[in-house]
Amino acid sequence: MSLPFAKLQAAGNVYLAVDGRGRSLDGPALARAMAQDHFGVGSDGLLVVCASEEAPLRMRVFNSDGSEAEMSGNGLRLFTKFVLDRGFASPEEGALAVETRGGVRTVWPRLDAAGRMLGGRIAMGVPRLTHEGVDTVLELAGQRLAVTTLSIGNPHAVHLTETPVDAFPLERLGPLVQGHPRFPDRVNFEVVNVLDRQRLKVRIFERGEGETLSSGTGSTASAIAARLAGRTESEVEVVLRGGVLRVGFDAAGQEAWLDGPTEEVFHGEWPETLATPE
Repeated sequence: MSLPFAKLQAAGNVYLAVDGRGRSLDGPALARAMAQDHFGVGSDGLLVVCASEEAPLRMRVFNSDGSEAEMSGNGLRLFTKFVLDRGFASPEEGALAVETRGGVRTVWPRLDAAGRMLGGRIAMGVPRLTHEGVDTVLELAGQRLAVTTLSIGNPHAVHLTETPVDAFPLERLGPLVQGHPRFPDRVNFEVVNVLDRQRLKVRIFERGEGETLSSGTGSTASAIAARLAGRTESEVEVVLRGGVLRVGFDAAGQEAWLDGPTEEVFHGEWPETLATPE
């Protein structure tokens, strides 16, 4: 037998999705095998549909290196498209609740006339400042870097900078931030230009991935950091290398939301012999 999968993308953030219910899958090994560009399908990670006692379904997210993430904003929208388009679940009063390692999240999908998901909005939860919050200073090979550290189900360090993000040495500093001793479980790193009070330009270095074209949680963390610094309105457009997302966040103690598109690129079958049992 083979394992059906779909390849989906959201603003350039690419995930593979499989239905793991009733199957014994080694998620880390499967993610590493399928995510490879030359010997696999190629993706930023793997989404696995699982049964849940807290919501209609549970999402597990594995990065391309096999590590498991707590949450992915783009991944959650793509997971929702995967399960709704295939009839694995149905929205209730226009919304679908999904269990993640970062907690239960609600997705409000936008559907076309045939009932296929085109995009959607996610309740991202209430962000929590970590470490020194907006005043965290990292020592990186003789360089001091100010970041806002926060969690929105997964950890982020956001650097607001006047240096154009396209010129920022993310390839060099990204691994240093991600592996900094202050973050024993590693961290997602974002560099942000505030273009005006309603637009940000962002580059993202993800745990287990390196630089990605897009990230839902990274975009949300960037918008939160800019808002807490008093530099933006409560709703912003986040311009990424892979596309544009929208984020809403008003004040500390309030929930953030994320909105963006979803697209299925193609679907196929993965050999069952490579879906190693746990």
